[in-house]
Parts: sequence; C-alpha cells; structure tokens
Amino acid sequence: MDLGLKNRAYVVTGASRGLGLASARALVEDGAKVVITGRDEKTLKEAATELGPDALPVTSDNADPAAAARLIATARERFGRFDGVLISVGGPAPGFVADNTDEQWQSAFDSVFLGAVRIARAAADELDEGGVIGFVLSGSVHEPIPGLTISNGLRPGLAGFAKSLADELGPRGIRVVGLLPSRIDTDRVRQLDELSGDAEATRAANESRIPLRRYGTPEEFGRTAAFLLSPAASYLTGVMLPVDGGARHGF
Repeated sequence: MDLGLKNRAYVVTGASRGLGLASARALVEDGAKVVITGRDEKTLKEAATELGPDALPVTSDNADPAAAARLIATARERFGRFDGVLISVGGPAPGFVADNTDEQWQSAFDSVFLGAVRIARAAADELDEGGVIGFVLSGSVHEPIPGLTISNGLRPGLAGFAKSLADELGPRGIRVVGLLPSRIDTDRVRQLDELSGDAEATRAANESRIPLRRYGTPEEFGRTAAFLLSPAASYLTGVMLPVDGGARHGF
C-alpha cells in the first residue's frame, strides 16, 4: 500500500531512540523526509546516520519555548515544505504519589505537557490543508499504570487537549491524532519491568494479560505512526489509537 508519504516533510521530536526513532524510520522508509530531535547530540547524530540523508538531526528540548518555531523553519529550509509533526517525549520519572518531587512534576509538565502544547500550537499556525499533528501518549490515558504517577497525571490531559485541537483544526482540513502505546519492547519499558526486582516474571505476567501474548516491537509502533501521519489516513482525526496488542478491552 502506498501511504502517499513520498517527499513529504515531518518533524519528529524525541527521535534519538525508542518510539520516536522507530516512527521516523518508518516515515523515511516510505519516502518521507524528517527533522528529528533529541536532547543528546551524540545519540541524535547516530540516529540520523542510521536513517540516512532524508533525516536531519536538530538537538532540541521540547521544554524550550523557542524550539517549535525553529524546528518548523528548519523543515521548510531543508526540505522546502512542512506537512506535519509527531510529538514524542521521553517518559517522566517513575514513582508513586509519595515518591515524586515537585521538581520532577514541574520538569515533566514543562516537557511532556506544555512543551507538546507549544509545538502543536506552532504547527497549527504553519500547516495547510492536509497537514497533521500527532501525539505519542500512553495507555495511561485510559487506565493508570502503577508506578507512573506523573505520566498518569499528565497524559490524559494532553489527550484532552489533542481532541479539542482536532475539533478546532478540522474545518481547516488539518488532522490531529494520538497513539497510545502500552507494552512496547523499548529500553524504557524494560527499565520499568526491572523496578519490580524480577523483570522476567513481571514481563511474563504482563504478557499473559495481553491478548496477543507478547510485547509489541518498536517497528510495529513506527509503522502505525507512519500510517496515521500519512495521506492514507486522511479521514482519521480526533482518534486516540491504542497500540497495545489488545490489552485495552473497553471501547
């Protein structure tokens, strides 16, 4: 299936590793060009080398108020156009209500929530009909995940913002979509499993609750993200798509 991504240009934040990198890879493989961002310059450059000449690395922090305008301008300057953005950020610090500090909450709010809002607003100002704004959120939008209290607090609010944005931008032909990953086999998820003290047993227990009986791969997530960002998904907006192997049983 041709997704219609050839020569389209996207910004993908948090793309030096994990789900952001997998999404950028899927976009490039289908012919798109991407500006990828991350906070660690070395890791980001390594990711860009892996992706090839259609990926441009720009060291950036989502919490930086000036980041959004700079990234969009870079896409236009390098690739001659700007078709959309996938806003992905690293997970907030793990912990329970009694564990997380004010500083951890503030840092996560600035990066995960406010930073994403800023980037989405800037993209909305710059996109034309057919443009798309995507958010990488979490299964915690629907159900809290134990040990991820900060994420449980911020992700549902960001999903609400995304749905409001979809309503506002729909008349302009601009789509807004969200992806809700659960147990995808990334470094982040493996680290969370290790917090239990018995990562192997935790993984086995988690897999037993997933109808497909396994964790997803970053490649599977990336292909899903590329589809949602593509013209092939032109009548999908305001959706929050679980990428979880069937773990969410409600509608």
